[in-house]
Amino acid sequence: MRNHKIFLLASALTLCSCSYVPFSGGALQGTVTAAPQSWSNVAQPDIIELETNPAEPYSVKLWIVGHDADLWVHAGANRATWVEHMEVDPSVRLKIGESIYELTAERVTSAKEFATFADLYERKYGNRPRNENVEEAYLFRLLPRG
Repeated sequence: MRNHKIFLLASALTLCSCSYVPFSGGALQGTVTAAPQSWSNVAQPDIIELETNPAEPYSVKLWIVGHDADLWVHAGANRATWVEHMEVDPSVRLKIGESIYELTAERVTSAKEFATFADLYERKYGNRPRNENVEEAYLFRLLPRG
């Protein structure tokens, strides 16, 4: 029993000490901003917030990769709740800083595009995505609405 309590305490301390805790929230607050022509400078933060499911907003903190006009979010082979939401309704809102970008998510099916993303992901985060099989992994390109 004592070892179990120590494990739980250590787990809680580990979660509190890291900057990426994947808990979900609701609607994002901020200033709606037009999508830039290039995401290279805008998508610099390691972690952003993504809101899915416009009818009942659901938001998560994620890693993001942006390069020129391309912007991607990645769930690996994990068909997470936010992935399921985007499959039903691709309308998303992205929060970087205090700016909210209203976008549309489109699943990437091109191995060439996935390879480009994986190279940029490695450059930004220091390692490659765990699963680089485009048919198994959930990679989404985020595009301006309209």
